Amino acid sequence: MVHKVGQADYTQVMGILNVTPDSFSDGGCYMTVEDAVARAREIDKAGADIIDVGGESTRPGAEPVPIHEELERVIPVIDQIDDDPEIEASISVDTYKPDVAEAALDAGADVINDQNGLDDPEMRSLVAAQECSVVLMDAVNLPVDPKYSSDTEEIVVEVRDRLEGKVERAITDGVSSDQLILDPGIGFATGDGEDIELIARTDEIVEFGFPVLIGASRKSFTTELMDLPPSNRLAPSLAAHLVAAENGADVVRVHDVAETVHALRTAEAMWEHRSQS
Repeated sequence: MVHKVGQADYTQVMGILNVTPDSFSDGGCYMTVEDAVARAREIDKAGADIIDVGGESTRPGAEPVPIHEELERVIPVIDQIDDDPEIEASISVDTYKPDVAEAALDAGADVINDQNGLDDPEMRSLVAAQECSVVLMDAVNLPVDPKYSSDTEEIVVEVRDRLEGKVERAITDGVSSDQLILDPGIGFATGDGEDIELIARTDEIVEFGFPVLIGASRKSFTTELMDLPPSNRLAPSLAAHLVAAENGADVVRVHDVAETVHALRTAEAMWEHRSQS
């Protein structure tokens, strides 16, 4: 059974599929349609609930990608994933551009993952008209500036306040509340210590009353605890997502799908036993 994104009785896993040459962890790995679809099959078989297809990197220092180029990267991949009988997972498009989002929905995407938090009125209109699920992310630092500092003493309150404003604006413009999934934007408006605090206090974002997505996979906040390159951050990524899940996160967005699925299902079984004791 395919559950709606953010509405399952377990923590759903969104598998990352970057069709980019420059993403910080897996850029250049899946640049042909054939390689990308093969990776989508792997993500699906590993147990992901959603495959998140992205055609523009938001890593520190990344250059914006022209719309036509982003379309050329993601639309053929989404179209073939949608047509592939082996793939059962829902499809998400990772974009803040309305033209890309609309074309992706037409090609078979189910979800828009908008890093800009529906700041663009055209994106709000599109989401309202299409009645699709949308991940509304808090990002005041996009593309990421590694020198940025949030300069706040209470990061969770600040993020919640910004998300509340974005939600109110989206609903005013016709987006239904049951379309929304909130993402506090790990690494997009915070320093490393603040990222750790947001993950540890995910429950305070959950209390806002919407499904919550946490995307901590291989991000630089892990280097505050140990010096690891992006390709070797599996253990801290698993730890972060398990903490977020225990605190109520509905979805986690990850590179390492199989490992995350195994860890979550094991932890959930243990949490269930604990609740019954």
